[in-house]
Amino acid sequence: MTLLLPATVGALLVAGVLGLAAGLRPAPAAAPRRLGVRTPWLAWSRRRLSTLAIATGAGVVVALLTGWVIAILLLPAAAVGLPMLLAAPKEGDIIERLEALAEWTRHVAGVIRVGAGLERALIETLSSTPAPIRPQVAALVARLRGKWDPEDALRGFADDLHDPTGDLVAATLILATHTRGDGLSSILAGLAESVAGEVTARRQLEAERAKPRQNARVVTIITVGALALLIVTGQFLDAYKSGLGQLALALMLTLYAGVLVVMRKMADVRALPRFLGGVR
Repeated sequence: MTLLLPATVGALLVAGVLGLAAGLRPAPAAAPRRLGVRTPWLAWSRRRLSTLAIATGAGVVVALLTGWVIAILLLPAAAVGLPMLLAAPKEGDIIERLEALAEWTRHVAGVIRVGAGLERALIETLSSTPAPIRPQVAALVARLRGKWDPEDALRGFADDLHDPTGDLVAATLILATHTRGDGLSSILAGLAESVAGEVTARRQLEAERAKPRQNARVVTIITVGALALLIVTGQFLDAYKSGLGQLALALMLTLYAGVLVVMRKMADVRALPRFLGGVR
């Protein structure tokens, strides 16, 4: 019974750090519901619950075999929290979408260059649209075929992309629907090159930021493996088997998790604000 107290306290400390990690992450900007996109909340919940159940069972086994009662709560906390703290931000998805946007803008410029009107060019490029933005372009084409006002259709396209660079492309196309002047293909080609340059810069930045994250993963894996090996086979950690010792161990592990929280916070990518409003 005396071991349950430090186990509970240690789990609460770790849970507090993980809660702090979730709280420190910037809240995503409110976005309109995307067409054809299902919310993955239920799938994520099931995966996390399954992971939590397996880790809890493993903690019970470890506690019964070794006497480390604190493992009942620390293993589930680590199983759920460490992947969140050590996972790379989803910058890769953003970069792929921007790269696809640059390629699609270049295609639109090429179709306009051979004499097609803007609306016709947008529709004809659907078949060659890269996969990362195909749903958004398909929704845009559906709006145009449904006789939407081109400006409203393009504003809806910008909302579906929900990205400041997407706003820039959509705003350029909106201006083109009003002016109908020459040189649009050249403007779009230059815009595509600008977006491609942003993609290159983001890839280089992400490559630099990936190095410390990889180092943190390696150190964490080695640390967890060494602790598990010492607990099971060695006597180095026997001093921590007491109630006070397990509490001290939980405190040290919590401090380590706090360092990971700080690293995660430093690696977070803050989304730039959009400037184009939604459908009027």
